Amino acid sequence: MELYYVITISDRDRAEILANIYQTAGTGMVLTKLGRGTATGEQLSSYGLDATEKAIVSTVADAEQTRQIFKLSKRRLFIDVPGNGVMMAIPLKSVAGGRTLGYLTDSTQTGGKPAMDFSHELIMVIMNEGYSDTVMDAARSAGAGGGTVLHAKGTGRARAQKFFGVSLADEKDVVYIVAHADEKAAIMQAIADNAGPGTRAGAICFSLPISQVAGLRERDE
Repeated sequence: MELYYVITISDRDRAEILANIYQTAGTGMVLTKLGRGTATGEQLSSYGLDATEKAIVSTVADAEQTRQIFKLSKRRLFIDVPGNGVMMAIPLKSVAGGRTLGYLTDSTQTGGKPAMDFSHELIMVIMNEGYSDTVMDAARSAGAGGGTVLHAKGTGRARAQKFFGVSLADEKDVVYIVAHADEKAAIMQAIADNAGPGTRAGAICFSLPISQVAGLRERDE
């Protein structure tokens, strides 16, 4: 069975509608996390915007449910129009046993392979609290358009202090950045060079492939 982790980042007042869309498509579990956008003060002032509070709504869905989620979100929230949020589907390789599969999808059918043609990737950056602007400045210098910040608390082991010079048990910020696949390496390298381990930000980052995405602006060629 093809399985995807569907993530939507949108304004908080749309979270309930998104959760309803996921449930209408037949998914069994919906998670909502709170975050904020990373538009700069200059960008906010230029466009007359306020700092936007975001909701990150996610679920696990099979291929048909994923198709329904994208279809319903385009119809009800115009998610394919830039400015209304970003929706992405990340392929899952496996789940832990038949009961887990049944809980997530109401099915124990196995087999199937997610699409492996990736034009975008989700960059996840974990850093010390308060350094999201430093990370985003580095990411933008390499072509990133923007990101979403979440707050977290680490539970890392003591050896993280030895290797990274920071404690993963401290308060953390997490940044999600959706990037074109051919720009991903440069963005991650810029983050590592300017805000990586050994700096005050202590950022570590990795990327996940995105099979399908909606809501991104077309880039200039």
